[in-house]
Amino acid sequence: MPRNRLMFVALVVTVVLGLIVSFPARVAYHWFAPPTVAMSGVSGSLWRGAAGQANVAGLYVGQLEWRLRPLSLFLGRASFDISASPAGGMLEGTAGIGFGGDLHVAATRATLPLDVIAGVATMPGLRGTATANIERLRLRDGYPVAADGDAEIRGLLLPPVSPQPIGGYRVEFFTQDDGIVASVEDTDGFVDIAGRLLLDTDRNYEFLGQLAPKAETPANIADQMRFLGSPNARGQYELRLEGSL
Repeated sequence: MPRNRLMFVALVVTVVLGLIVSFPARVAYHWFAPPTVAMSGVSGSLWRGAAGQANVAGLYVGQLEWRLRPLSLFLGRASFDISASPAGGMLEGTAGIGFGGDLHVAATRATLPLDVIAGVATMPGLRGTATANIERLRLRDGYPVAADGDAEIRGLLLPPVSPQPIGGYRVEFFTQDDGIVASVEDTDGFVDIAGRLLLDTDRNYEFLGQLAPKAETPANIADQMRFLGSPNARGQYELRLEGSL
């Protein structure tokens, strides 16, 4: 009897794995993809497939490829090793969809031009290139509810600060009870920036920082900073940005 039961379990597992391996990716996409994921040119299977183009929570990518991590199904989600090509960038790591519809990203490295997220961040004119190391990211209805990692930004163009690029900056982000917090500081920027960004649980964001010109700050950028108000005793200007996502 135990031997028969073992053979039955092995048969069931074989059948289930066979269905997963051969299940068409196009059908799986139409059945299971959450509203925040849109793909075209879908081919292959649920186990291993590809899409010519995809929009994931407002981020457009091309040449998306995936391979299923079957053990992730026991954790309540379908996780995949993925690679993709955002416009002018790259993305490699692990992403998955929880049974509740949340999108999960982990152990992912990405290089993205910031203009591809300018609309999502409601910051028109945002430019630059970000190289991010994402330890953990969870999106619910397209909004980040958890994020841990860091990013290096090069050639940052932030219209409220200056009409031209102001150099490079580093961002470290982590999850707290009241939302996601990110610290921002300059690396080789033309402007000294130290600030804090908060994405709260009600889909609002607030950036509060201190800016100061450096010796190498171009005169036109230093003049532009005067529109932010009067500096403090250290020559720092306060920058506050607020909005909703």
